[in-house]
Amino acid sequence: MQNAKIGVIVLNWNGKEDTSACIVSLQKSSFPMEIVIVDNGSTDDSVEHFRSVFPSCTLIETHANLGFAGGNNVGIAHCLEKGHDFVLLLNNDTVVAPDFIEAFVEGFKAHPQAGILGSKIYLMEEPKRFDHFGGFWRRGRVDFEYVGYRMIDDGKSWEVPKEIDYVCGASMMVRREVFEKIGQLDERFFLYCEETDFCFRARRNGFAVMTCPKAKVWHKVSASFQGNKSKAAYFQWRNRLLWIERNFRGLERMGYFICLFGIHLPALYLNRILSQVKIGLKILTGRDPSHSREIARRRTAAISGFYDYIARRFGEGTSRKF
Repeated sequence: MQNAKIGVIVLNWNGKEDTSACIVSLQKSSFPMEIVIVDNGSTDDSVEHFRSVFPSCTLIETHANLGFAGGNNVGIAHCLEKGHDFVLLLNNDTVVAPDFIEAFVEGFKAHPQAGILGSKIYLMEEPKRFDHFGGFWRRGRVDFEYVGYRMIDDGKSWEVPKEIDYVCGASMMVRREVFEKIGQLDERFFLYCEETDFCFRARRNGFAVMTCPKAKVWHKVSASFQGNKSKAAYFQWRNRLLWIERNFRGLERMGYFICLFGIHLPALYLNRILSQVKIGLKILTGRDPSHSREIARRRTAAISGFYDYIARRFGEGTSRKF
């Protein structure tokens, strides 16, 4: 395993400062790797910066924003063509521990049944607090439950590798054989749920998906949306529906759709109406309505996610409205 060929994909979109910090942290590792910067249609001077500052890295330009799935697929195709044994997907707004790559390689050596490993992911601003590892699908909630979400690492509770339903795509290493058997990320998701779908497909095809506690990264969290919670809501709701469609069949799928369309969608409409009433009352009483307006926008975005799913508007969809 010490001779394993590793390709690391760092996806950049107008984030040269974050991406640069990520690459600098990777370069502190002594393990040989190819660092592949995929520039996802940046409109700043990212490309020129990377060419100048990181000449040893491979730079690929997409010339358009292909989303998380599409941009990473460009890098994955390159890594497979180059004959890499493992491909690491790494968010650009992360920094890694010096032994990060070695920890993953040792994890695959110890667990040959694993096709995908995910690292510990900490919050950048609170270095001992987890973002999350990944999670499980919870049928009763019709939603995902995060593993380790926002918990403090006590150095004891999270040290044993565990099989989980999916690992977080912010820091995920994949065996070459997984891509060869199941293909790449589904670009219809654009953002959100693409790694979840990928992990579920891998598990259905006999690969274990596991945590790798010795591999550690620190994550800024949600740099793609820069605080745009409405756009996040759009992708979360639309892509959850697509994910259910792809991963369940028959009565189980029907039950989830009845719950989402029969309970959650009406609740979103009701909450939007209540937010609009609050906006009116705040204006009449001279109070600031901005928070209620933001809630109303978020509900509108979520409802649009439902309708774009029905209309089969995937990829970027109508997310630019939000």
